[in-house]
Amino acid sequence: MNPDKFKKNDAVSVAFSRVGELDESVNTSRRAFLKTIAAAGVGVAADAAVDAELPALPEASAAKLPPWRGFNLLNKFDGDNDLFAERDFEWLSELGFNFVRLPMDYRMWIKDGDWTKFRESTLKEIDQAVKFGTRHGIHVCMNFHRAPGYTVAQPPEEKSLWSDEEALRVCGLHWAHFAERYKGVSNRQLSFDLFNEPPKLEPPTYRRVVASVCEAIRQRDASRLIICDGRNWGNTPPTELVGLGVAASTRGYAPVHVSHYRAGWMKGADRWPEPTWPIEEDGVHWDKETLQSRQIAPWRGLEAQGVGVMVGEFGAFNRTPHQVVLAWMRDYVDLWTAAGWGWAMWNFTGSMGIIDSERADVEYENWHGHKLDREMLTLVQGRKGP
Repeated sequence: MNPDKFKKNDAVSVAFSRVGELDESVNTSRRAFLKTIAAAGVGVAADAAVDAELPALPEASAAKLPPWRGFNLLNKFDGDNDLFAERDFEWLSELGFNFVRLPMDYRMWIKDGDWTKFRESTLKEIDQAVKFGTRHGIHVCMNFHRAPGYTVAQPPEEKSLWSDEEALRVCGLHWAHFAERYKGVSNRQLSFDLFNEPPKLEPPTYRRVVASVCEAIRQRDASRLIICDGRNWGNTPPTELVGLGVAASTRGYAPVHVSHYRAGWMKGADRWPEPTWPIEEDGVHWDKETLQSRQIAPWRGLEAQGVGVMVGEFGAFNRTPHQVVLAWMRDYVDLWTAAGWGWAMWNFTGSMGIIDSERADVEYENWHGHKLDREMLTLVQGRKGP
């Protein structure tokens, strides 16, 4: 997803607060990180110590991802470098969700524009998200929305991850640092989603890059759960990755005339006719059966080859009529539920979310002082609703 910026604005707690007191240094080691944790008597890796007091998160493996329910949180997305808010994790837990995806911009944690040097203060803020997830029973999936060498956003990276060896090496360096930092944190609590929506690539190119980055991660943490978005901006099942021990992530934006109607970042969307559901788009009649044949069945084929599948992003901009969005979303959710897949909506708060979405045709509920779209919430929770 590449929208304009949607801003939203215990022992484990003690342990992480002490981590925040570590000196800022690119060479801060995992040993020092865990030593500080251990001094508090717990350790981020020792998640069993807190499991007894939290809802049990499901087991997760590359071959079978659990049916997570959740949202993308945009605090460090596309040039933003905001603190993660514990309130979001608390609210998500209150509403029955158990998953967040963090689409992040690597420029937020490098020092002085040098993509080989890391700013420890920002990395500690990302540690906070892991802490909040642990505290509130939320799985945290870290994603490089802008990775060294690739982004769907503007401006593009100067060097291409898909063809430049330096970019590939540096991207591996970043993921290796994250792998070392969180080594020992259970896959029930944490996963890595390598790149956001790779473009139209030759399958061997994608496999080569993924294999290289996976190797960098596994040299530091052999067991970390790794997820890879499909090619063609998340829409094409990456069958070329079979055998690499990774799971895969698809999207729920098709057809775009429903999801991106009048979205400012989508060229020409302001000239599209107001969408309906079902809809005719580019000569294709889109309905639930079309979603099944085009967006579900190919990914079920990938799943049959031992690759777990989830929906990393879905949603619709706030200019699409609400009842159209709900009908379209209901069909998707029915199909994902039948497939046993989890999903993460883009986003929690903002113009594609369930809170403060500023739709003109919704009767909002006042919830914690914010405007909650209860009908959409019910759908995203995986419930049938009234």
